[in-house]
This record gives sequence, C-alpha cells and structure tokens, in this order.
Amino acid sequence: MTVDDTGSDEGADGRVDQPATDPGDDPLALRLEQLILGAERRYTPFQAARSAGVSMELASRFWRAMGFADIGQARALTEADVLALRRLAGLVEAGLLSEAMAVQVARSTGQTTARLAEWQIDSFLEGLTEPPEPGMTRTEVTYPIVELLLPELEEFLVYVWRRQLAASAGRVVQAADDEEMVDRRLAVCFADLVGFTRLTRRMEEEELGELVEAFETTAADLVAARGGRLIKTLGDEVLYAADDAGTAAEIALLLVETMSDDATMPELRVGMAFGTVTTRMGDVFGTTVNLASRLTSIAPRDAVLVDSAFAEELIRTGDAPASEAEAAEAAAAAEKEGEEPPAYRFALQPMWQRPVRGLGVVEPWLLTRRDADGGRE
Repeated sequence: MTVDDTGSDEGADGRVDQPATDPGDDPLALRLEQLILGAERRYTPFQAARSAGVSMELASRFWRAMGFADIGQARALTEADVLALRRLAGLVEAGLLSEAMAVQVARSTGQTTARLAEWQIDSFLEGLTEPPEPGMTRTEVTYPIVELLLPELEEFLVYVWRRQLAASAGRVVQAADDEEMVDRRLAVCFADLVGFTRLTRRMEEEELGELVEAFETTAADLVAARGGRLIKTLGDEVLYAADDAGTAAEIALLLVETMSDDATMPELRVGMAFGTVTTRMGDVFGTTVNLASRLTSIAPRDAVLVDSAFAEELIRTGDAPASEAEAAEAAAAAEKEGEEPPAYRFALQPMWQRPVRGLGVVEPWLLTRRDADGGRE
C-alpha cells in the first residue's frame, strides 16, 4: 500500500480537517460504515501510519495481512485503524511478539473474521432486512437493524472468542513440552460427500446451498459435542481433529450414521489417520493429514477407513481388539475368572494393502462399531 501523500490539507497531528469521501460513494453505505466502525473517515494510509508512529512499510504489511485492499491516497481510515496499528506495533516494540508473529496475528484474525462477516451478511443480514412492507427498499430497513444488532453481535463474538481461547490455552499448557505445542500427535479426519460434483449439475443453487449448510451444521455440531475440533469446511468436505483416536472414531461413525438416516443427504466417505501433525494458524499440516485425505478418496461409501497407526492406537487404548479371535479369547478368559469381558467399542478389519499417491503402500483398516453381542455391526 505505497502512497505518496502530500499532506497539504492536514493539521499538525496528521489528521485532515474534514472526512473526505468519494463523490460516487453511496450515502447509506457510508452511514453504515461509520455506524459499524464507530468513527468517521479521517486519514489516508500515510497519515494513519504516521499518527500511529509506524513506518508505511510495516503498516502496509499489517493491512494486507488483515485482508484489506490497497486504497492508494484515499482518506478512508479512522481512529480505529490508527489504534489497531499502535497496538500491533506496541506488541512488537515491547518484545511480546516478533514482527513476523504480529503479521501472522493480523493474517489469522483477518481471514477468520472475513469469513464470519461474509456469512453474516449473506445468510443472516439479508434475511432480516427483507422489506416488511410493499414499496420499502432494503436500504431503508438495513440501518436500524444493524444499529440494534451491532452491540449484541459484538459482545457475543468476544464471548465465543474468549471461550475458544480458554479451551485452546488449556490444550497448550497440558502439552508435554514445547515441541508438542506445534508438532502434536492427533487423530485427523476428512469426511467427504459422495458425488457432490454431479449434484452441482442437477440441483438448483438454493437447494445446493441448503444441502451444504445442513451437512456443515450437522458435522460441526457432532464434532463439537463429542470433543473434537472442526478445522475447516470445504463445501462437500469437512476436516476435524481430536486428541485421541477413540473420540475421532466415535465422531466419524456418528457422522456416517446420521447422514445415512437422512434421505436428502448423499452418501459419505470418511478417512482418518493418527500421528504427528503440525498446527499453524488454526490449520493442520503434514503427512498424517495427507494420509487421512488419501484414505477418504478410496473409502467405500458410508464407510470409515483408518490407517495402521490409528488402528494401533485404538488397540493400545482398549477401544478395539486386535482381531475377533483375540476378542473371543479375552471374553472366554474373563468368563472363566467370573469377570466382565472387555468392553470394546469398535471393530477393525484389515483391508488389502494398496499404493497411495505420494505416500507409498498403506494398509487401510475398515472401522465399524461392535454390537451388543461383541461382533461387528
């Protein structure tokens, strides 16, 4: 955001005397912007950077990281923009964050809130601002609705962020060491709708949007309720992670069962892997993630495939027997001693080894539930 500002109409503190607006700007849009931002336009990018006491280069890096477009010499920034720059720069000057980390903070926050804002406008605000009476325009009802909702939504956003931050901080402090905070052993799962591309050609846009929303909502609710973490949704696919294999397995089977009970939903394929995962900006990376993705692509319809490390982890924790023969032996031994047999939750069936692009030969296992009598469902 390189600007060459002359500053001919600014005061001693770098602010312009009057907010400048583009004559072509929509008056309601400007009123909405001022309402939401809580301040009027006062600064060009150069003036905002100077008022915040940061270089134009650093200010540009922060703004671009937050996802804001270059605006040239337009006077479109407010006191809030200046304060945000001061805060980020202050964290760097105090040694609390490196400059690179401050840029990452700006980028992760910008990307997350941009998606939230788009959703709220597209799905939420549009429905609320339908003209209540014939002859009224949407613009005539938008401003008072936003005025009423804004403080409530702001407080709710901060509340949810604090709860999520507390949960994430709790996981970090429980990590065994510093390396585990970044490179951790997690269960990673992809769940993919079968035949989604064909559906896009067959269904109306509104129907398709409703189907995707129902899928994402169902997945998000199940993941959260069972203690997993939804990493991201990709329309026809969701990615989630869990600290232990048993939790991830329960969520995966519930997803398949819930979707198969809904006649309006396509079939589902699920692939899971367990191992070291690198976490960055709320996302997950690494061979474990790639393996889970590949297993999803080869999974049968309405079925769950796991890798050998995932299977071994379920066996180690007692959630699944190594084989049905071992389960029968354990049950017989328990009966002989007058004890309760092991309560395995899951069953594992080895599948044919097969080459997986980029990962060599893998041995997938089919994951199912065990029924009340101890067999596979």
